[in-house]
Amino acid sequence: MPNKHNSILIREKDMGEEFMDILQKGDIRTVFQPLISLKDGELLGYEALSRGPEKSVFKNPEKLFEFARVLGKLWDLELLCRIKALDSISGYNPSFNIFLNVDPHIIDDEKFRKGFTKDFLKEYNINPDSIVFEITEKNSVKDIAGFKKVIENYKDQGYKIAIDDMGSGFSGLKLITEIHPHFIKLDMNLIRDIDKDGLKYALIKTFYDFCLVTDIKLIAEGIETENEMNALIDIGIDYGQGYFIQRPLEFLPTIDKNLINLIIARNIKKKELYINKSATVLVGDIYRKSMSIDPTCTGAGVLEIFNLNPTLLGLPVVDNRKLSGLIMKDKFFAKLGTQYGYALYINRPISILMDNRPLSVDYETTLDIVSKKAVARNEEALYDYIIVTRDSEYFGIVTVKDLLEKTTELEVNYARHLNPLSGLPGNLLIEQKLSRFITDTASFTILYIDINDFKVYNDVYGFENGDRLLQYLASTLAGCASKFPFRHFIGHIGGDDFIIIVESYDVAEICQSIIETFDSGISSFYSDNDIDRGYIISKNRRGEEEKFGVVGLSIAGITNKCRSFKDIYELSEYSSKIKKRCKEKYCSCFLIE
Repeated sequence: MPNKHNSILIREKDMGEEFMDILQKGDIRTVFQPLISLKDGELLGYEALSRGPEKSVFKNPEKLFEFARVLGKLWDLELLCRIKALDSISGYNPSFNIFLNVDPHIIDDEKFRKGFTKDFLKEYNINPDSIVFEITEKNSVKDIAGFKKVIENYKDQGYKIAIDDMGSGFSGLKLITEIHPHFIKLDMNLIRDIDKDGLKYALIKTFYDFCLVTDIKLIAEGIETENEMNALIDIGIDYGQGYFIQRPLEFLPTIDKNLINLIIARNIKKKELYINKSATVLVGDIYRKSMSIDPTCTGAGVLEIFNLNPTLLGLPVVDNRKLSGLIMKDKFFAKLGTQYGYALYINRPISILMDNRPLSVDYETTLDIVSKKAVARNEEALYDYIIVTRDSEYFGIVTVKDLLEKTTELEVNYARHLNPLSGLPGNLLIEQKLSRFITDTASFTILYIDINDFKVYNDVYGFENGDRLLQYLASTLAGCASKFPFRHFIGHIGGDDFIIIVESYDVAEICQSIIETFDSGISSFYSDNDIDRGYIISKNRRGEEEKFGVVGLSIAGITNKCRSFKDIYELSEYSSKIKKRCKEKYCSCFLIE
């Protein structure tokens, strides 16, 4: 009988023969999975995924590519997969992005550089600007400097770059800072249960903030549930991909209209969390039309335009409605003013002087995001025009002055409706928010929070300390609620009455977190003597002296799980009954009805 070692060798030999047979016959299938916008459901493109024969162990792509690496056939396999993918997609005359997976060691291969040319793509009726190379982050890149040069070469030819599986591999952050990709694809393990995992939610939010200021688009891979998608929309993630959106198919699938409606509805609800803030007003609402020039316009032509238009500070450079760059007046005259500058540039095309990567934002971008992008620019570009595009075409400009004026106006108007002590939304904003939730069908829990015996504390320690206690509660509510991956709204009704509206029924952990945090810090608001004896003495409502314990919290929760409310007045009446029951206990507690 053959021993175990011999059996393994025979099996590996058989697999090796099977693999080589697949390679020689070109027995590879391509399936396509769409990537869509999490803002409006529009198609970004398709990822081409390769699969081996249906009844083979190599149907699993990980086994397929792992075996190719072992046999030294990775280049041959990747070439076959690319040809199959491009051949399958060429008949569609693609105007969308095509995401192709490329091993970082292959993209630097001379055979790849010579083989993946514009002429090669023309055979498939595809332009380089439709191709996105997905470089996996699972394999380390040892020569970062050399790799960066290769990537820049591809970017100069119009190809786009995506870092794949971010969060699963070796050199992700260094790779990102060095090559500045167009896209980052978040590994599916980071996305799994993000609607329930506060740590993952916070981590992805940090990635989002980083990408916001570096002008990199985030793509969430492996979305499998509506709740995961909603959590990603709430954070602001640009694009999504996964089984919930569409499973991979051997043809180019269309996007389900019901899914698009879900995405649009969620974004509308997200905007309703803010009322007249820079987080909801679009840059398209404040853009202005501006004169633009062609890339072939000479320095002399630009000089004449600036001389004839003294108030003009810059000129967008536009080629067939597409943004090519930007030339600002101060930088233009600075170049002409250098030694030989006039002679060098006056009769040459402006394309050699322009900034070919100015800040450009889509018409639908909100002002808060535009502001973050604007201030993240290099100091010398801080006051350059912000270019506004629509449907990927040049639309107009916004100046930093326009942006500051509008943002300030919005924030001042919003601040009028905030509670001056806590800085939280006051009664007008609370009523508007409650009215929206009452008429909606989404799940919600309304938490009414107040401090037990707050009046007694105020009488003994004074209003100044009472205000400090209210501010402490406000910061506790904000800090605790932010740790959980649920959309929420926090308001200050007045006095010691606060409210949190949470888009979930699972609020027990939030309530417990608020109580524990509040109770753990309350001793700092009392004298040592009062803490030691555990009470203060004050007069009760009948004018009699009474012992009162250290203050605690009462949290009364109301949901729409089993009943609905016709208006906020009915809600208020019902909530008072729950609050009364909660107040019957003399320590911090919560009661969810």
